[in-house]
Amino acid sequence: MVRVRHAVLAATMTAAAATPAAAQVLDATYRGTMMCDKLPFTSDKMREAIEVTISGGTVRYSHVVRLSKVAVEATAEQGTGALDGQKISLEGSWKGGNRKYEAKYGGSFVRRSAKLRGTQTWTDGGKTITRACAGAIKRPLRPFLPRQKQADAGMARDRRPAERSCALARISRLAQMHWLKPNIDQTVA
Repeated sequence: MVRVRHAVLAATMTAAAATPAAAQVLDATYRGTMMCDKLPFTSDKMREAIEVTISGGTVRYSHVVRLSKVAVEATAEQGTGALDGQKISLEGSWKGGNRKYEAKYGGSFVRRSAKLRGTQTWTDGGKTITRACAGAIKRPLRPFLPRQKQADAGMARDRRPAERSCALARISRLAQMHWLKPNIDQTVA
């Protein structure tokens, strides 16, 4: 009977400890690259840097625009975004000379990074062109975040879902009632 209790208790503790925690979207600057399809007026696909800053629920981003292999455009694509749990959505635009585009990207966070997918709708001399883009952003490891961000990250890490806390409290009580007391009684006797 005691062995069965120990086995059930061990299985319950293992299951509760193995429950994965949800990814935490922390206030930080996430950096990465976006790869977009070739445009009729470019020589190839372009992979360019993107930087997303999340601060207090506000999302801003900047994406480098390059129309040739040599020169970066004078202005970058700029935009804002929104967070919905683990999901991120970004909307922005760019204009240079007679060319401009509207961009929409979206993705989901997994651990400390997010994969993004979206489109850019270009207007060039009266023609409209839509191209697909994909990429990823990643935040630095927690020790490399600025000090205030580290404190915020530590507080976020300590927040656990209520169910997990309740389950661990129940396991702790079970361990005290059924596992520790019989062992103490057996060693004294």
